Amino acid sequence: MTTTLDRPQLTADDIAMRWLQDFESALSRRDIPAAAGLFATDSYWRDLVSFTWNLKTVENPDGVTDLLTHNLDRVSPEEFELSEPAATADGVTEAWFTFTTSVGRGKGLVRLIDEDGIKAWTVLTSLQEITGHEEPRGTRRVKGAEHGVDPERKSWSEKLAEEDAAWGATADPYILVVGGGQGGIALGARLRQLGVPSLVIDRWERPGDQWRSRYKSLCLHDPVWYDHLPYLKFPDNWPVFAPKDKIADWLEFYTKVMEIPYWSSTTAASAKYDEAEGRWTVEVDRNGEKVTLRPTHLVMATGMSGKPSIPTFPGSDIFKGEQQHSSQHPGPDAYAGKKVVVIGSNNSAFDICGALYENGADVTMVQRSSTHIVKSDSLVEIAMGDLYSERALENGVTTEKADLIFASLPYRIMHEFQIPLYDQIKEADKDFYQRMEAAGFDLDFGDDESGLFLKYLRRGSGYYIDVGSAELVADGKVKLAKGQVDHLTEDAVVLSDGTELPADLVVYATGYGSMNGWVADLVDQETADKVGKCWGLGSETTKDPGPWEGEQRNMWKPTQQENLWFMGGNLHQARHYSLYLALQLKARHEGIETPVYGLQEVHHLS
Repeated sequence: MTTTLDRPQLTADDIAMRWLQDFESALSRRDIPAAAGLFATDSYWRDLVSFTWNLKTVENPDGVTDLLTHNLDRVSPEEFELSEPAATADGVTEAWFTFTTSVGRGKGLVRLIDEDGIKAWTVLTSLQEITGHEEPRGTRRVKGAEHGVDPERKSWSEKLAEEDAAWGATADPYILVVGGGQGGIALGARLRQLGVPSLVIDRWERPGDQWRSRYKSLCLHDPVWYDHLPYLKFPDNWPVFAPKDKIADWLEFYTKVMEIPYWSSTTAASAKYDEAEGRWTVEVDRNGEKVTLRPTHLVMATGMSGKPSIPTFPGSDIFKGEQQHSSQHPGPDAYAGKKVVVIGSNNSAFDICGALYENGADVTMVQRSSTHIVKSDSLVEIAMGDLYSERALENGVTTEKADLIFASLPYRIMHEFQIPLYDQIKEADKDFYQRMEAAGFDLDFGDDESGLFLKYLRRGSGYYIDVGSAELVADGKVKLAKGQVDHLTEDAVVLSDGTELPADLVVYATGYGSMNGWVADLVDQETADKVGKCWGLGSETTKDPGPWEGEQRNMWKPTQQENLWFMGGNLHQARHYSLYLALQLKARHEGIETPVYGLQEVHHLS
C-alpha cells in the first residue's frame, strides 16, 4: 500500500527561490555536504569561468563536493536571485538567476526536479563581468568628444594610428592572436572592449579574405539568427544563409568599426615560450618586414577547420591532372567539360560537387564512410527554431539567452535532447532519405542517432547540411562511387575494388586535422604534444576517442602549455565563448588570482 502526502501547491517561483536560498545558505556557511545534497543523484553542474577559471562540468553530488572543496572559500558566491519568473513543465522547473563572486557577476540557469525534495538536475553558472573592470557600455560608455582647448590634441584616428605603429617597436601586445577569421576577430573585439592590449594578425591581405578566397557557391549553412558576432548583430534584412562574400565584407566592416588592432598580410613564422619570463617571442613577417613581438599570451585562432588533412595516395606524384584540397578549390569556372573526382561526402564535398555540376563538369563523388545529412529547412525549423529564429525572438529568446540555454545542456546528456528532434526530421523527410538510400548513398544519424550537433561537437565532421546538392546525388546527376582510394594513375582514381574513375581534377574534401598541428608548425612538436588533441568530448563514438572529457578539448580555456590558448569553432561559438576566454585573459592582465580547477589532462596527441 502506498501513501500520498498532500503538499502545499508551490509556484515555480516558490520552488526556484527555495532552492536558491537553500543553496546560498549552505555556501555562506561553507557547508559543502549540504550544498552537494541539493543536487540530484544524477546531476550536472557546468561552470563557465565563474567558480573554476575554466570551462568545467562536474557530475553528481560527489563532483559538486569536489568543485566546492577546491573553490568555495576563494569564490565566496552570494546574492543568488531570480532574474525572471521561473517556469515548470513536465515536472522540471527552470529558473534563471544572477549571483556575485569575489571577483565578478554571473548569470545562471538551473533545472530542478522533485527527488525526495527539490534537487538540481542541471546547473549552469557563467561569469559575465569582472567587478571594477566592466566593459564601457550603456551608462559607462566613453564620451568620445574631448571638450575644452588642447593645443596638443590628437584626433581619434591619430591615436589609433599611434597605437598600431607602436607594436613591435616601443610596445608589445599583452595578447597576440594568430588568425584573423571569425574567432580571432570576435576575441579581438572582446579584448578591445575590456581594455586588454592585444593584436590580431592574419596572413591574408584583408579581413574576410579567408571567405573571399573560397569557391563561389560557399555560403553559411547555419541560419542568420545563429551567426551574429558580439556587440553588433546582422541587420534584420540580412539573408538567412549568407553568401561567402557578404560574410567576408561583414568581417572586414566589423574589424574596422569595432577598432580591432589587426595586422593583415602578416604571417607568424616562429614562436618560443620563455618559462622564466612568462612571455612568448614571436617572429612575424609583415608585408616582407621582419618584426619581433613579445606577448605574454599566445592565442591560436587558426580555426578548428584550419589545418587541412591532405592524403598522400600511391600514384599522386604521377597523376597528370590537378589535385586540390577543398580549402584550395577556386570554384568551378575552369572545369566545364572536365572529369572531376571529389573524394569525400560531407559539407565541402557536396558544395563543390553541386557547383561543378552547375558549370558543366562531369562529377563523381567518392563516399568512403557514411554521412549524416539534414535538410537545411528542417534543421532551421525543427532542430534550431526554439532557440535561433524569428519565432524564438518573438518568444523573448534573444541570441544571448539562446546561447546560455544551449550552454546549459550538459554534453553528457545532450543527445537525450537531440534524438527526439532528429526523429522528427527523419519522419518529415523520409521520402528524401529513401531516395538517397536508393541511389546507394550510405546515411547515418550519428552513433546514437543524435544528429548534427553532436557529430559536430564530437568530431567536427561526418555531416552535410543540405542546401540542394544532395538532390543531385539522389537523381544520379552527380555520380556516386563508394569505397577507399587505392591509388592514382596518370589519369584516374582507382578504388580498392578496382573501380577506375577517370579524372582531370581530384578534389580532396578530406577535412582538417587537430588545431595543435598549427602549434607543431609554429612552435614545435613537443609543445603540440604537451597540449594534445583539440576538439571532441571523449564520447567514445566514431572519431571521438575516450576517456570522457565533459568539455571541448583545449578550446577557450587553459591548456597544459602555460599562456597558450585556442580559439575556434563556428560563428555561434566564436560569439559565445569569446566572452569567457576574454574574461580569463582580462583577469590575468589585471593580476587577479586565477587558480584553474580541473585543468584538462592530455589523452590524445592529435
